[in-house]
Amino acid sequence: MPSMELLGRSFLQAAGSASTAAPRGGRERAGGGLCFASLGGRQGRRTVRSKAPVGALAERVVLTPAPAERVARPEAHPQSVAARAVVTVRRKRKVEVKEQVAEQMDAYADRVGRSVLLELISTETDPRKGGPKKSKKSKLVGWFEKRDVKAELVVYTAEFTVDAAFGEPGAVTVLNRHQLEFFIESILVEGFPSGPAHFTCNSWVQPTRVDPAPRVFFTNKPYLPSKTPPGLRELRRRELKELRGSGTGVRKITDRAYDYDVYNDLGNPDKGEGFERPVLGGDKLPYPRRMRTARPSTVTDEGAESRVEYPEPIYVSRDEEFEEGKNEMLSEGAIKALLHNFMPLLVSSVSPDSRDFAGFHDVDNLFKEGLRLKQALHDQLFQKIPFVRKIQENSEGLLRYDTPDIIKKDKFAWLRDDEFARQALAGINPVNIERLQVFPPVSKLDPAVYGPPESAITEEHIIGNLDGMSVQQALEENKLYMLDYHDIFMPFLDRINSLDGRKAYGTRTLFFLTAGGTLKPIAIELCLPPMTDDCKRAKRVFTPPADATSIWLWQLAKAHVCSNDAGVHQLINHWLRTHACMEPFIIAAHRQMSAMHPIFKLLKPHMRYTLKINALARQILINGDGVIESGFTPGRYCMEMSSFAYDNLWRLDQEGLPADLIRRGMAVEDASQPHGLRLLIEDYPYATDGLLLWSAIARWCEAYVAAYYPSDEAVQDDYELQSWYTEAVQVGHPDKRDAPWWPRLTTAGDLASLLTTLVWLCSAQHAALNFGQYPLGGYIPNRPPLMRRLVPAEGDPEYEHLVADPHRFYLSALPSLTQTTTFMTVIDTLSTHSADEQYLGERPNEEWTADPAALAAAREFAAEVRRAEEEIERRNADPSRRNRCGAGVLPYELMAPSSGPGITCRGVPNSVTI
Repeated sequence: MPSMELLGRSFLQAAGSASTAAPRGGRERAGGGLCFASLGGRQGRRTVRSKAPVGALAERVVLTPAPAERVARPEAHPQSVAARAVVTVRRKRKVEVKEQVAEQMDAYADRVGRSVLLELISTETDPRKGGPKKSKKSKLVGWFEKRDVKAELVVYTAEFTVDAAFGEPGAVTVLNRHQLEFFIESILVEGFPSGPAHFTCNSWVQPTRVDPAPRVFFTNKPYLPSKTPPGLRELRRRELKELRGSGTGVRKITDRAYDYDVYNDLGNPDKGEGFERPVLGGDKLPYPRRMRTARPSTVTDEGAESRVEYPEPIYVSRDEEFEEGKNEMLSEGAIKALLHNFMPLLVSSVSPDSRDFAGFHDVDNLFKEGLRLKQALHDQLFQKIPFVRKIQENSEGLLRYDTPDIIKKDKFAWLRDDEFARQALAGINPVNIERLQVFPPVSKLDPAVYGPPESAITEEHIIGNLDGMSVQQALEENKLYMLDYHDIFMPFLDRINSLDGRKAYGTRTLFFLTAGGTLKPIAIELCLPPMTDDCKRAKRVFTPPADATSIWLWQLAKAHVCSNDAGVHQLINHWLRTHACMEPFIIAAHRQMSAMHPIFKLLKPHMRYTLKINALARQILINGDGVIESGFTPGRYCMEMSSFAYDNLWRLDQEGLPADLIRRGMAVEDASQPHGLRLLIEDYPYATDGLLLWSAIARWCEAYVAAYYPSDEAVQDDYELQSWYTEAVQVGHPDKRDAPWWPRLTTAGDLASLLTTLVWLCSAQHAALNFGQYPLGGYIPNRPPLMRRLVPAEGDPEYEHLVADPHRFYLSALPSLTQTTTFMTVIDTLSTHSADEQYLGERPNEEWTADPAALAAAREFAAEVRRAEEEIERRNADPSRRNRCGAGVLPYELMAPSSGPGITCRGVPNSVTI
């Protein structure tokens, strides 16, 4: 597929680009600070980094010190203070030849005076000049002498002599007079009576030829706006103004500005008919706003922004770029993507009869042997394309797919009804199951357009599977549950089913809660828009099978439910709710809250990589003819369906876990229970584990907020905080800004609740929906992302084909060979943790804040996350929990906080990183 070839090439070229990748290591906004107790991976927590000063730590890495006379500290006069700034620069591990030459030129230019200059800014003002007290600019020493040092961290110094009344350093400015940008990890200023001052930078500093203004880095001491020291007030205001940008002009890759725009860059109308896509955002198709790039309009449509295709980078603020470790992971995934998809594309192009799976053994062979060729085709390809032999001989491991977890313990579990139902509670998408409260289920769509709203499922369909209960009794005792994908699909079905090779229904699936605490499916309804007023084929009901033919019809009905579930999971629960809806809050945080703001410091690790991964998604995942359109049943209508869900379903006040569980009827409020609510299905792994992490996050946010806001008035008077939330709602979500349900932000409790929800969505919720995609969805018959056939009815020509060769018909309804391998390759990459992942409760070190109370609360949060992980491990070993323990049953680990790199089906990163 073209989109998959682009994906492979793109990752390879983007990951290899030294000009856009950040060096490995924690990355913050200027002066933002990051860092508390470091936790580790699954095989043992990572060691907490040394608490020695950053300068001392980095000096041990550097092999070539600057000459002694250059670093000797100047003598302090009685009325002056001699201070030293220790600057840790993180060098790129992979540098292109052109950059190597430029680095050497910078080193020699530095020696003759084109050096990097530092200036200290006091927290106090100068009464004579009116502005903050400033030191004289001082040259950064050691750049020439350490030009050939191979260490990743290199330390340079600058010496200062300031008046004894200078006060405490609150900011450092850096003027880069070299030709190349460089990445400052940290600055440590020593020598002042107030003690060492830490500046956690993790930011790129552009040369003066790009940005003539010096960069400002603030101390790691947190300050509410009203508590900002006089010497830093104007700098704080000026820095935020720069980050907001002018709102005009095309963004350059070196820019730092954050701004908003609609999703008007998903299509490419200049390529011709069929490549245009509607704008998301506005009255017609409401949607959250994205990061503004301000590229020129397309030639054929002024409302569409011209696209940037790989290998060209798409704009995000410079410090939002991936670090080298992340790019290395994507590069490895790109190699696998190219190899995984080259052979299927080649086979299907040469041999059209190989486009479908001949049997389930063909699917199994993708994991056992990789893609094998028929002997005649094998010989033909070797004669025509000799390098195919080398690919197959040298890349056996990469051509073969890893066996997904879902078939490791029980190869045939996916066929069973109990496993189909279990995955609604402990699978990739455990957030749509809801308690049935009205029977029969009723649609909310317009009956004049979509027919009678009542479901066709009757009591006669299900009474035999209720363990002797009546339907009313089962409702009253909370025994009936449902997956309802009727209303979300029905408005799009005519358009979806007119697409080549795409077939879908609006579906409803009813489940019964057994005495053992597990669910069993008791009815599936498949709906199409009625063609006439009394169209009998518009609503078909299937029940658990009683004979051979009904077994295959039941399997096809379940496959359509799984396909709808896969689409809703990816387009709505995953992309919309944890990626797109979070982007405005991240943009607004950078625009309205200073790096010194304590709330910005709390949110910082939960914003890492998200803007970049969302920008990448617009290029190759959610764009027209991209991976999502190619891989899921709705095709080119995927993003319109996502917009429909945003308009009709998304509410921030119901995005927190407790509120969501109550909304879906899966829990009721109960003050006597540990989390303030009682689950109606006790063994609901997503919910039970999620509540452990939700509670840990809530207590952390409450303790943190209490440390800075002693009263509700303090929240109301914090103009940066209020501006952040107001802008996120009014500008970032303008299509819903007048909704009455937006949470208030007037009390400390409101703030803690809002922060808890945002941190939950960026960490645990995203992890639960993302990192199981390949382990649980990599075996396509278990969870087909698209369907190519409707379920035939008796009398249809296709019905005879089903009866004659049922398993071949079933496989022909699933994705083709190339669709399957493309999809598997994509979710393989999406399910992978990079080596530089930072997990819930982790920060690289404790210099993210200078506040002892905040650090103490952070350590307690980290300890509570560890306790939650231990409890999850105990639950997975408890045989009474049948939805996560038993013969062939997978443990539920998607909420287990720690993980090693790779595909692990566990691990909760701090942020949306993939």
